Amino acid sequence: MAPVVIIGSGLAGYTVARELRKLDSTMQLTIVSRDEGSFYSKPMLSNALASAKSAAQIATASAEQMAAQLNARIIAGVEVETIATASRMLHAGGENIRYSKLVLALGADPIAVPLEGDAAHEVMQVNDLPAYARFRAAIQGKKTVALLGAGLIGCEFANDLVGAGYEVQLIDPGAQPLGRLLPEAAAEQVQLALQASGVHWHLGTTARAVSRVASGLRVDLADGSTLFADAVLSAIGLRPRLQLAQRAGLKTNRGIVTDRLLHTSAADVYALGDCAEVDGHTLPYVLPIMHAARALAKTLAGTRTAVVYPAMPVVVKTPAVPVVVCPPPSLPGAWTSQRDAAGIEARFEDESGKLLGYALVGGATARRQALTKLLPPVLG
Repeated sequence: MAPVVIIGSGLAGYTVARELRKLDSTMQLTIVSRDEGSFYSKPMLSNALASAKSAAQIATASAEQMAAQLNARIIAGVEVETIATASRMLHAGGENIRYSKLVLALGADPIAVPLEGDAAHEVMQVNDLPAYARFRAAIQGKKTVALLGAGLIGCEFANDLVGAGYEVQLIDPGAQPLGRLLPEAAAEQVQLALQASGVHWHLGTTARAVSRVASGLRVDLADGSTLFADAVLSAIGLRPRLQLAQRAGLKTNRGIVTDRLLHTSAADVYALGDCAEVDGHTLPYVLPIMHAARALAKTLAGTRTAVVYPAMPVVVKTPAVPVVVCPPPSLPGAWTSQRDAAGIEARFEDESGKLLGYALVGGATARRQALTKLLPPVLG
């Protein structure tokens, strides 16, 4: 029988493999990875600088070690070119690989920033271990980093960079940091805390051009102002990798469309993680990946299991100011915020007073467990 094939060696791909091995120790398993196939926690990329961790220290196992742990064949450094769902075949690195079941754990790519200037190509993005290594090397011995994007990853990088001794110029078109996650009062607290740590804010504007000057890089902003930096890092968001799935004829929307079994529009082809849209939900966070991987492993082992998403808090890794948020669903409701000595507690409630989401800042994060118990599941 042909093996189960997993495309992708990130958290989603390797977690499915690990969960599957708990259920079936002998099933043939092949993992195809576009990178070197080492295992590491991707969320660590945005908080490893302050602790002076190298790329090698972030990786906890090589591809060879993962192959031994998982009793799997790992094909590393190879891009999958095509998938033929009718013949259950994929082509990668000059090899045709048959599959009995196929799992797409393709991840997502950083969104490119349209910029002018002769140094626009020098803007860096960190979305994997090699990119982290390049960025760390580029800022070694430097002083100032301009950071594009004040979302979750941008704020985490900002905190990490100032913790590592860098001056950070943080640029975002929104009126506040974490604009998609936090209400105004909570976001203001985050902004003030990061500012006190050394982050300089440039909100309500965008970078227009990056040019090389004698002192380093000049960043021209859309509001007419100019700032100078030694390096520019873009963290404005991610876009699911859909091209391979689209070439294979799979249905896509914001992500690769799946039902709650993680099943795509093709027979015995599944998707999870940052590339997937599960029953209408795109959730690029760790907890949804873990729940999806456990459910999918059971399905692959022979027991059809729909994924269940409970309320899943997101911990923002900003030591300067602890933040936990359970983003509310796209339902009618409103935020109310309460400040006390511990911090800020913001609740998103519907018109009947039912709690649908929350945001906690500072010492108020201690109430996370109690509030999470009150929330409805994302997918019950």
